[in-house]
Amino acid sequence: MPTPLTIRPLQASDKTEWRRLWTGYLEYYETTLPDEVYHTTFQRLTSADHPNQNGLIALQNGQPVGLVHYIYHPHNWKIADVCYLQDLYADPSARGTGVGRKLIEAVYAAADADDCPTVYWLTQDFNETARKLYDRIGTQTPFIKYAR
Repeated sequence: MPTPLTIRPLQASDKTEWRRLWTGYLEYYETTLPDEVYHTTFQRLTSADHPNQNGLIALQNGQPVGLVHYIYHPHNWKIADVCYLQDLYADPSARGTGVGRKLIEAVYAAADADDCPTVYWLTQDFNETARKLYDRIGTQTPFIKYAR
């Protein structure tokens, strides 16, 4: 019987495994980033100086199997901040075990604890497997993203 999944905030000691997981996430989206971005992002996710930028790691049997990053920010249509769930990744060995759902639920719980009732995220249209989960745990909006 597998041990329960543990989800906790990222710690400085997680850097190597976090990098492995985040690299897997970026590779899925056919993206590479310079080392400076890895370093800066991890520093922000684990620093008390950046309380609006957060990261959680999922552990199964003590081994990292997933991560999520989320960012609080103001919104002009709301009094409370909103929460952007920016990156969500489950190691291929852990997919289908509920890791993704539990990481999203952990962000929901953190946002609720921080009086931030709105959580939103984006995904690629081709991310069909994850979208099956998202359709069960969230509500798809009609917005289309543009970027510069």
